[in-house]
Amino acid sequence: MQDARQDGITAMGAVDLAAAIRGRVVSCVEVMRAYLERIHRLNPQVNAIVALRDDAALLQEAEAADAALNRGEAVGALHGFPLAVKDLDAVRGLPFTQGSPIFADRIAEADSIMVARLRAAGAIFIGKTNVPEFGLGSHSFNPVYGTTANPYDLAKSAGGSSGGAAVAVALRMQPVADGSDHAGSLRNPPAFNNCYGLRPSWGRIPAEAKDVFSPGLAVLGAIGRTPADIGLMLSVQAGYDPRCPNAIRQDPAAFASPLARDFRGTRIAWLGDCGGQIPFDPGVLEVGRAALSTFVAIGCTVEEAVPRYDMEQLWQDWLVLRALTVAAALRPLYDEPRHRALLKPEAAWEVERGLALGSDRIIATLEGRTRWYETLRRFMESYDYLVMPTTQVFPFDKDLRWPETVGGRAMDTYHRWMQTVIPVTMSGLPALDVPAGFGEAGLPTGIQIVGRNHGELACLQLGAAYDAASNWVRRYPPPLS
Repeated sequence: MQDARQDGITAMGAVDLAAAIRGRVVSCVEVMRAYLERIHRLNPQVNAIVALRDDAALLQEAEAADAALNRGEAVGALHGFPLAVKDLDAVRGLPFTQGSPIFADRIAEADSIMVARLRAAGAIFIGKTNVPEFGLGSHSFNPVYGTTANPYDLAKSAGGSSGGAAVAVALRMQPVADGSDHAGSLRNPPAFNNCYGLRPSWGRIPAEAKDVFSPGLAVLGAIGRTPADIGLMLSVQAGYDPRCPNAIRQDPAAFASPLARDFRGTRIAWLGDCGGQIPFDPGVLEVGRAALSTFVAIGCTVEEAVPRYDMEQLWQDWLVLRALTVAAALRPLYDEPRHRALLKPEAAWEVERGLALGSDRIIATLEGRTRWYETLRRFMESYDYLVMPTTQVFPFDKDLRWPETVGGRAMDTYHRWMQTVIPVTMSGLPALDVPAGFGEAGLPTGIQIVGRNHGELACLQLGAAYDAASNWVRRYPPPLS
């Protein structure tokens, strides 16, 4: 029989859990046991956490964390938290496969900047969370660890690339999770799993220079069951680092502060399908539109409004920058025949497109991205936030590589079905996915709250008010749990 106290521990949000650990209400050993029990019971059905470490070693680290508390030592915000890190980031001593058979046996020799911050804050690393190969595609399957299933329907996709992270949070197998986002990877998985995910502004969470001297499409972020939990995680992840030339210098402590705020008179623009330019499967757009009533209930004014811009041109510009960045990252593997044979077709396709680009096309694309940012900046002079759907489909069959049609339109690339996230990616603005509700088949979807440049705190504040008024996460936990 499941221990009621263990279930109570995993039911705590990250903010409450941190307070309970510091206040000695629960011990780090009790926390670790509670989460390990849940992982052993649920994870075999979803395959969200991979490379799970040995229980005995983890409990020993939890005992050391308790000993530090007993000695009265100062502890970090995540002291005693069991965390599995997305398998696109390096954790010293743990497997670092990136979902690729090329790196199936690789062990990380050092922590990344972000992981080092989690470690310094007291996190205990229990393993990794599953991803698509090299994070390519918004569906978490790879030849190393297999496919991650959706806890609302085990036959469906969990999304990606932070699919394992979102499922681990939704099923309370860890209190909060890190993730990353190039094309919706911190937004689509939370939408598919009825939780929250924040894509911050570029530079909010610093990464090594090898990852930032690029057009800046990919960012690190967090997934949680509440915006407040994400704020706690962000307060640890964010902050200046000289190794990242574009790192934001603002004090990250503000993200861990209470998020309560009055939203009466706040102006929101609902972008919907961008005037018919982006297709949706039946029901997705309707669920998102129905969720707008929650913003009205907390005092916001919501208008249907769309910036004047050619979304197909924006998509084509993103395809160029996507190919450029993937080619820069994977060309050494592509150039080695024995490695190229192990790349999934989508990865090779991206590299080949990137290598074929001419300077004129790249320059035109960068100019297009600049025009899009300026268009949004001017548009948001009339609105405090933008809101738009996070996904164009409900969770789909996990045996598919990707949806081939959406709303009756054929998808011409492996990621076209996620076009709705690209306007945010190309703008560099922060976006918080929030649960929007469920379709007729009982599968969840979400909407994106988009803030102004460097407006992560504002996104979390509106998200917290929305969470309190809608209560989707607490009312509708996954059936598997």
